[in-house]
Amino acid sequence: MHEAVRDILTKLEERGYIADRPIATAIHLAIRLEKPLLIEGHAGVGKTEIARVMADVLGTDLIRLQCYEGLDAAAALYEWNYPRQLLRIRMQEGDRRDVAEREAEIFSPEFLLKRPLLDAITREDRAPVLLIDEVDRADEEFEAFLLEVLADFQVTIPELGTIRARHRPFVVLTSNRVRELSEALRRRCLYLWIGYPDFAKETRIVEARLPGINRRLAEQVVRFVQALRTMGLNKPPGVAETLDWARALVALHRDELDEETVQATLGCVIKDVEDVERLGGGELERVLAAVRRG
Repeated sequence: MHEAVRDILTKLEERGYIADRPIATAIHLAIRLEKPLLIEGHAGVGKTEIARVMADVLGTDLIRLQCYEGLDAAAALYEWNYPRQLLRIRMQEGDRRDVAEREAEIFSPEFLLKRPLLDAITREDRAPVLLIDEVDRADEEFEAFLLEVLADFQVTIPELGTIRARHRPFVVLTSNRVRELSEALRRRCLYLWIGYPDFAKETRIVEARLPGINRRLAEQVVRFVQALRTMGLNKPPGVAETLDWARALVALHRDELDEETVQATLGCVIKDVEDVERLGGGELERVLAAVRRG
């Protein structure tokens, strides 16, 4: 294994993120090659957490752009602070300067509201990690705009001119595959798929995030969750739900799973009414019995 990849694995684990060689290699190459890293996978498997840990490892800031349907360039890049501009205009009443000079004043950086993309591009001290979260939820038009920004890391503001990044941001994009991303975006990025972890890795994740948790409880929780993922649920639980459930059980001072406790805390791991109903009729008891047998 490459020494730099091994070093990243160690740093990730020190921060409670249990990774494997493909994840550490993807992070290393994204940093070394200065290319965006597109991470896809099921919800709750730790895609967003990679950007947070990456920023921590690099000792830099994390800037997050949360994507959603209808997101436009203004919300992602910049807006003018219109209330402050109007206030300044009123204060300038009677000002004898020419119109161009007064206009230049109110369209100065002082009145610019930086949104995540512009904030990432204009960092003066060091390159931040720019997380573009759930990019698949944004419209195709915004994706096209995003491609332009990622190409050169520069933007043009008509009133101020072209602004270029002094330090090229480290970019992480995540996708839950709500819609298919364009080939152009995929070609521009390195790619990483994160699936559900196996039993040993998920148990390590639980123990890393909840130091001191009873080993038997951790293993039972992981077995139960992994059994749920094989049942064709509408919303199968991710690692995030595994950790939420384990925390809840620790808070309730439980050392192992029992039917009453599972019934009472099922909302920590199952988030869909049809899935809850599917576990009725003795199905939950069957899964719990299998978990106890190990």
